[in-house]
Amino acid sequence: MIRRILFATAVTTLLVPAIKPAVAQQPSGGTWHFVASGDSRNCGDVVMPAIAETAKKNQAAFYWHLGDLRLTTGFDEDIQHQSEHIKKPLSVAEYENIEWPDFIDSQIAPFGSIPFFLGIGNHETVPPLKTREDFLLQFADWLDSPVLRAQRLRDDPRDRKLKSYFHWIDRGVAFYYLDSATADQFDEAQVGWFEKTLAKDLADPGVTTIVTGMHKALPDSISAGHSMNESPTGTESGRHVYADLLRAQNEANKRVYVLASHSHYYMDGIFNTAYWKQNGGVLPGWIVGTAGAVRYPLPPNTSDARGALVNTYGSLVGTVQPSGEINFQFEKIEENDVPETVVGRYGHEFVHWCFAENSRAK
Repeated sequence: MIRRILFATAVTTLLVPAIKPAVAQQPSGGTWHFVASGDSRNCGDVVMPAIAETAKKNQAAFYWHLGDLRLTTGFDEDIQHQSEHIKKPLSVAEYENIEWPDFIDSQIAPFGSIPFFLGIGNHETVPPLKTREDFLLQFADWLDSPVLRAQRLRDDPRDRKLKSYFHWIDRGVAFYYLDSATADQFDEAQVGWFEKTLAKDLADPGVTTIVTGMHKALPDSISAGHSMNESPTGTESGRHVYADLLRAQNEANKRVYVLASHSHYYMDGIFNTAYWKQNGGVLPGWIVGTAGAVRYPLPPNTSDARGALVNTYGSLVGTVQPSGEINFQFEKIEENDVPETVVGRYGHEFVHWCFAENSRAK
C-alpha cells in the first residue's frame, strides 16, 4: 500500500474543482433517460469519455457515478500513460495530489452540461491515504449541488450538513445514493436518515418510484462475496434497508429498483437468490461496475441472473416511462467508441491495452 504523504493529501483536499456541477434539467413530459455506472479507476480516463457520449446520445437527464473514482492504493494506468508522466514518472506524493483533480478534468468534464451525481466507493476511503472527509472536501461542489441542497432542505429544513449519502426527486422518481463504502456502513445515522426520508416519499402520491444506488451491493446477492456481506455491520444494516425497500414495493406500491457497482462486471437480477426468495422476495437489482476498472470474473451461480457480461465496459441506461416504470438496458462500450481526442492523448497502444489486457477474468 502506498504510504501517506501528509502534505500532498492536504493539498489535494483543498483543491478547487475546475469544472462546476451542472443544474439538473427541467422536467418534461413523456419518457426520459438517465445513465449510471461505477468503478472508473485504472482505465476510466479512456472509458468514461465514451460513456459520456452514451449519455449525450440518449439525451440523459443526468449521469450517476456509483463510486471508485481512482485506484488510490496504487497508480492508475491511465494517469501513468499520460504523456507528461511517461516522460517524468510520478512520485507517490504527486499521484496522491493529482488523482482526484484528474478525475474531475478527465472523467467529469466530458459530460459537459449533463448533470453529474457522484457517489463514494471504497477506494475513496483508504485511510490514511484518503478518508471520507477528504472526499467531502474535494467534491463538495457536486455533493452540495443546487439540486441536492434544495432537496436536502425540503426533506429537513435544519439539515445543512454535507454528507456522503443523498436524495433527490426528479419527475416522480426518488433517487437515493447510500454510502456502503466502508465496513461500518450503513451506520445508525444513515439508516435513520434513509428511513425518515423514505417514509415521506412513500406517503407522497406524486412519488411513483424509488431508485436506490450504492457502491457495494446490498447483501445476499449473487455477488455476495464482494458486497455488503464483507462485514457483519454491512450484512445486518443492508438486510434492514432491503426490507425497507421490500415494504416500499409491496405495501406502499412503489416501483423499486436497486443499483450497485463494486464488482467489475455487468449483471441483471442480482437478488435472484435462495436467501431473498426465502426472506421476503426478490427486488430488481443490477451491478454495473464497468466504467474502466480492471475487469473481474463472474461469481458462482451467475446462471441465476437474468443476464451477465464479463470483460466489458459500458453503462446502464434507464428509460423512465410517464408511469414511473423504468426499463434498463446495458450499453456496451467498444474500443472504437473511444473519442478520437482520448485516443490522441493516450495513443492507440494504451487504449487497446485497456480493452484487451485490463482484466483478471481471462
